Amino acid sequence: MKNKISILVVDDEAPQRITLSGHLKNIGYLVYEAESADKAINIINSNIIDIVLSDYQMPDKTGLELFKTIKKINPEIYFILFTAYGTVETAVEIMKEGAFDFITKPINLDELEIILKRIVERKTLISENEKLRNILDEKYNLPNLIAFSKKMQEIVNLAGRVAQSKATILIRGESGSGKEVLAKAIHFTSQRKDQPFIAVNCAALNENLLESEMFGHEKGAFTGADRQKLGRFELADKGTLFLDEVGDLPLQTQVKLLRVLQEGQFERVGGTQTIHTDVRIISATNKNIEELINEGKFREDLYYRLNVITIHIPPLRERKEDILPLIDYFLKKYIQETNRSKVEFSKEAIDLLLKYNYPGNVRELENIIHHSLVLSRGELITTEDLPSNVKQMQKEKVDFIDDENMSFTERVENFEKKLIFDALKEAGGNQSKAARKLGISERNLRYRLEKWGLKK
Repeated sequence: MKNKISILVVDDEAPQRITLSGHLKNIGYLVYEAESADKAINIINSNIIDIVLSDYQMPDKTGLELFKTIKKINPEIYFILFTAYGTVETAVEIMKEGAFDFITKPINLDELEIILKRIVERKTLISENEKLRNILDEKYNLPNLIAFSKKMQEIVNLAGRVAQSKATILIRGESGSGKEVLAKAIHFTSQRKDQPFIAVNCAALNENLLESEMFGHEKGAFTGADRQKLGRFELADKGTLFLDEVGDLPLQTQVKLLRVLQEGQFERVGGTQTIHTDVRIISATNKNIEELINEGKFREDLYYRLNVITIHIPPLRERKEDILPLIDYFLKKYIQETNRSKVEFSKEAIDLLLKYNYPGNVRELENIIHHSLVLSRGELITTEDLPSNVKQMQKEKVDFIDDENMSFTERVENFEKKLIFDALKEAGGNQSKAARKLGISERNLRYRLEKWGLKK
């Protein structure tokens, strides 16, 4: 990406302009030069410019005046002002107008490279988010949400209302139910839609790495920190930060997160500079936060900060009206990806898919559709193309007969079978979930299934 970034250096002092331009060319940027504000405006009108580095004091205009003119020509150009006459008032004024940053002379090239790197990363994120937003907006008013069931329609209505606010949102629901999809939908229908959407999986990293990922670190902050790293809070500035699996946050990180929510500022790991940030927080969890609070594993004050608005996404088994539209959506998606012609599911396959309870929710349904399409031949996906756990439903049909001529032992065993198979059906075949629902051990459940000749 770097060699595609164009920079215009504006400075009436030729030695500094030439030195700075030469350094930027050496590290891979496309560089233009201007010795005055008027010439800079001509270059901007004639070329694609990504970043302008401008002196403040120039013969024809100040850097601030130049910036105001540039904003009218192309507000997407990033502007960095540098001056030997810098004051707090000047810095505040230029930042209020929307400049990206302010740097004093003599210019520290390492500091400048860090600022440019932030711009490049930000442009990349905004570009990726723009592509994603265009894809999501093609089909849905609230992006990428299938909402045919009454429960999901209520969620869409709620999400649409809260999207316009600045309130923190806690999305709750089982794994795979679509919490990140909902978070993206809220972001891309909010006033921050043109700014970055950054996600952090709080369960995927250990405590030290998580803190560095969220807040960044300075060079030498710890072993292996050979360069400065920007955290997700900095990258998400003016946009949305999505904290997935927030219930897994370590207590020490919870303290730092609480400070950011309260004061809008933080320090990088190993750093002393206070960094201000304007980020909207959307978090998600599949855990019972209230239980974690009682166990001393989650801060109650942080919970109330994150939980201004709560949205609960029901599991797919509780909104089965959405299954057919989701099948249609995922089937079209993977037909396009695999360059197949028109493919559809047989009536029998659809019947099984509607009866299945999806312990893995929407994510599992998507995997099932992809799996079935890959294995299918021709234009019809049959039950034979479905994954084994879905096909198993066809095979495991047990007749529960309550006959008064049965012995007491037979009737008790028959009742046990009904309880266990009902629990398995509700858990989508997941034995661990079924055992928890029944209040027995998974080993006990497996013993009974083996006893009845049904190992799966």
